[in-house]
Amino acid sequence: MPLNQLVGIGLYTPAEAARLVAVPAAKISRWLTGHYMKGRFYEPLWRSQIDLQDDKVYLGFRDLMEVRVANALMGVGVSAIRVRAAIEMAREVYGVERPLSTESFRHNGRDIFMKVIDRDANGAEREQLLNTFRRQYEFTAVVEPSLKHIEFDNAGTPRLWWPKGKGTQIVVDPARAFGQPIDASSSVPTSVLAAAGRYQGVEMAAKAYDVTAAAIRRSMKFEDEIAVRLAA
Repeated sequence: MPLNQLVGIGLYTPAEAARLVAVPAAKISRWLTGHYMKGRFYEPLWRSQIDLQDDKVYLGFRDLMEVRVANALMGVGVSAIRVRAAIEMAREVYGVERPLSTESFRHNGRDIFMKVIDRDANGAEREQLLNTFRRQYEFTAVVEPSLKHIEFDNAGTPRLWWPKGKGTQIVVDPARAFGQPIDASSSVPTSVLAAAGRYQGVEMAAKAYDVTAAAIRRSMKFEDEIAVRLAA
């Protein structure tokens, strides 16, 4: 994939994705490439949007959003095998490659899981999954936090992500800065504004980048919160 085709898609290494979505980079890589365990190969949950043909793993913006929902599902005990089965079924039903983070799955994903449970699960696993997704509001409680603050396009697929809500004016937009978090008004990455604020001072940094002092402070807070989480 030529670099000029990445505009509007976003570009992240597993480490960069992990920094944003709080899912370990190694886990993200396994989900996108598959892995061996006890002599058995487990297929990827889905294929990445990005292939730079350099034998490295990259994610696009849609992959990033998909990771958040997959992680939420596994966080309540759904196995990777069942998540993969749900993705495959939802892909056929909705006609999209990465269905977990769509509005269709948000509203109807429970029906997909009920079919997966009926078809594949048994015993204790079946009981656990039925208890988790017995009612729509229980399913919604699992997936909604990972879809919060996402703006969807007319087709119901993620278009923008406001990691801390729109009020912070910090957005992840695959059409700008290759999908890095940016100040929404200026399109300058938060990492750049935060670094400038630390080394130049808030007011001087604001003048240098032609942004408000509030934008510098918001960027510093955003980057500091990520640093604290990574250090924990």
